[in-house]
Amino acid sequence: MNESLLRELVPAVIGVLVRRGADFASAEDAVQEALAEAVRVWPDDPPHDPKGWLVTVGWRKFLDVARADASRRQRETRVESEPPPGPAEAVDDTLQLYFLCAHPSLTPASAVALTLRAVGGLTTRQIAQAYLVPEATMAQRISRAKRMVSGVRFNQPGDVATVLRVLYLVFNEGYSGDVDLAGEAIRLTRRLAARIKHEEVAGLLALMLLHHARRPARTAPDGRLVPLAEQDRALWNTRLIAEGVDVLQAALARDRLGEFQAQAAIAALHADAPTAEETDWVQIVEWYDELVRLTGNPVARLNRAVAVGEADGPRAGLAALADLDPALPRYAAVAAYLHERDGEPVTAARLYAEAARSAPSLAERDHLTRQAARLNARSRG
Repeated sequence: MNESLLRELVPAVIGVLVRRGADFASAEDAVQEALAEAVRVWPDDPPHDPKGWLVTVGWRKFLDVARADASRRQRETRVESEPPPGPAEAVDDTLQLYFLCAHPSLTPASAVALTLRAVGGLTTRQIAQAYLVPEATMAQRISRAKRMVSGVRFNQPGDVATVLRVLYLVFNEGYSGDVDLAGEAIRLTRRLAARIKHEEVAGLLALMLLHHARRPARTAPDGRLVPLAEQDRALWNTRLIAEGVDVLQAALARDRLGEFQAQAAIAALHADAPTAEETDWVQIVEWYDELVRLTGNPVARLNRAVAVGEADGPRAGLAALADLDPALPRYAAVAAYLHERDGEPVTAARLYAEAARSAPSLAERDHLTRQAARLNARSRG
């Protein structure tokens, strides 16, 4: 297989899909999947017309995604923008699809990726960003998962832990990304909580409710990102906070701690503080210690460094940060914040600018750019 030929054909194939009616991002995503298919098929069965083959396969994959996206949007129209409180119906076809895609024949990572793509409506690029892997790697992983289940009867549903991971990632994309899936994720998690008594299902529901309660304050009227410490807490939804805390307390009372309960406890401590200055950072550090113990997750360790910086001072936060990989997403932003608090505006400005260049969203990039500009102006003055 001629990989250089593949690279040369990509722009032309994307152009054909765009002319047929696909938007550029969707066309690019479909071609990536077609390329992954080509890597698998072409060595044994090379096509006579490589470009035509890529166009045909890419267009078919675009249509598959478009149909899935249309179905998802139809489901979302049935959901109010603010998820209703209380119990929900136990039966839901979408939730059943989540369980079926989390098939036992797949590894948990592959099952999550496949479900996010096929049911959640996320693009390969969004899923790759959530997993901290290159887009091409994720495209191959999803393609392998599709091949693996193509001849399998979906009569053996996957486990709850995999479905929870999918719902968590869907919510995160809806909460922080440019696709509004948060309400749908909460709706499905409510239904799962009504269906089974599971501490981590309750923990995930509490986490979603507590984060969603802060959503009205996360952006200014002009679209600017508002950091947690600067948010107008009068805009927070106290009903959702109260419900989230009640759900969390009931889960913690069962004394079977899991990562979603630990994350929800951290969110509850933020929600409980009347002002940013009154946040109980010592307790938050303790909960991050539990979260790191449970997961070893490097992002949790990064967030813990921020909490340590608030509880014990920026020098302590920087010391905690020194043990982590600088390639972690948002590492530079955290380092910038801690250096600024430690009285190093020049270093902080440089790090804010570095963080802006790799920001995952336009709103975050603009926020970090403004932070760098603010400190540079102060240094010049």
